[in-house]
Amino acid sequence: MSHKAIHWFRKGLRLHDNPALLAAMRDCAEVYPIFILDPWFPRNMRISANRWRFLIEALKDLDDNLRKINSRLFVVRGKPTEVFPVLFKQWKVTRLTFELDTEPYSKLRDAEVERLAAEHNVQVIQKVSNTLYDIDRVIAENNGKPPLTYVRMQTVLASLGPPKRPVQAPTLENMRDCQTPWKPAYEERYGVPTLEELGQDPEKLGPHLYPGGESEALCRLDIHMKRTGWVCNFKKPDTEPNSLTPSTTVLSPYMKFGCLSTRTFWWRLTEIYHGKKHSDPPVSLHGQLLWREFFYTAGVGVPNFNKMEGNPVCVQVDWSDNKEHLKAWTEGRTGYPFIDAIMTQLRTEGWIHHLARHAVACFLTRGDLWISWEEGQKVFEDLLLDADWSLNAGNWQWLSASAFFHQFFRVYSPVAFGKKTDKNGEYIKKYLPFLKKFPAEYIYEPWKAPRSLQERAGCIIGKDYPKPIVVHEVVSKQNIQRMKAAYAKRAGASSGEPKKQGESDKKGGKRKSATGQSVAEMFIKKNKTQKI
Repeated sequence: MSHKAIHWFRKGLRLHDNPALLAAMRDCAEVYPIFILDPWFPRNMRISANRWRFLIEALKDLDDNLRKINSRLFVVRGKPTEVFPVLFKQWKVTRLTFELDTEPYSKLRDAEVERLAAEHNVQVIQKVSNTLYDIDRVIAENNGKPPLTYVRMQTVLASLGPPKRPVQAPTLENMRDCQTPWKPAYEERYGVPTLEELGQDPEKLGPHLYPGGESEALCRLDIHMKRTGWVCNFKKPDTEPNSLTPSTTVLSPYMKFGCLSTRTFWWRLTEIYHGKKHSDPPVSLHGQLLWREFFYTAGVGVPNFNKMEGNPVCVQVDWSDNKEHLKAWTEGRTGYPFIDAIMTQLRTEGWIHHLARHAVACFLTRGDLWISWEEGQKVFEDLLLDADWSLNAGNWQWLSASAFFHQFFRVYSPVAFGKKTDKNGEYIKKYLPFLKKFPAEYIYEPWKAPRSLQERAGCIIGKDYPKPIVVHEVVSKQNIQRMKAAYAKRAGASSGEPKKQGESDKKGGKRKSATGQSVAEMFIKKNKTQKI
């Protein structure tokens, strides 16, 4: 039978390692690759102009790559449940293919689309290619529950064997007996939109550092994979959060949009590691991909994963609702230059180093401002190019010590942490140029500079740049006690009475992190004050 097929692009905006796209082309007379601009996303999620630009570029690149194999991309506007019945009839569709998506909204949407397809006698084929493994199979292998420690996750994955190898990108050969009907009138109806058409202001765009698209993703992957020594020696904790150019791969935005296949990345690394001494998970590049898998699995298996209430793995904390402090943090006006520089980089460029995310997340939540991680999650969802539902929720719970990581007494200092890798504050000077004339002695704590020095530097603290909105040394100690109380309340609720300080858990071992061992040992260099 010669099918008329729609392949529905969602996250997997690529031709390489796209088994669902290959399935659409098999025994097919006509194939229609589509992307749906679903109004649900801008209505229910925050999306910055920078991320819209990345998406538009990814769609343009996808269309260009489809043209090379005599196909085209149809960008369709509307709700999927309203769009598909029309397209099924208009194009006489017999098959629909797409990549499996595990997010809550996506699962509900896809179930409804499957129902509509059945009503129109359309075969539906879903393929796993957004993650290394089939997440449902991982959970099934762990007795129906998501692994909640990294070590347990590794054990489960070891029993499943290595991830599947990526499939080849389709070629002209795949399209030999298949065509994509395209009419000149379709350019206006189904063309890739501009920023203005999406209601975005180009004036709000930051510097164009990370162009979107599969071609750019594969080019960047190739550049990094040629650095075999760097790849083999890569350890995430040893990279710098405040380097002037990224000290990591910055491939995360390309993986978020599926411009780069995680399986392709995994197997390229495997080839490089073969026969060489190399770092291991959780700190290696393989380890970073496993963290992604870990949080994706938790996102599927833990109810209400992006919320505190109704989330069984999350400590229930009575966070404050200080809107002024939240606004100051979001806009980079806390009075702590290291924190404000990070938030400025995030707002303008759409990406910050993972350890920089640690610093600002700790500051917002348990470290200083005592504001809910859900508020921080919303800001990151808006501003990050790589904002990914499962990873965003999981990392915010981790960094606020609400789940997975439980050493709440380890607090990032908004002064000392940045000094470790940038004692002269070059990073601060780049993103907060009005502070560039402050000497290294005061660049992290400009409020301590004498008035005369502030005048010479052309920046009066409290006038041209804010004083600290909290005193870190005071509030961090108070917040440790608040977290201690929240943990005691949780322990009491689960056991009927609060555990005594230092008491082991029911399994006989002291409480471990999500890695199954001390997170401090793996990620954090200890110091005497237990501050980072």
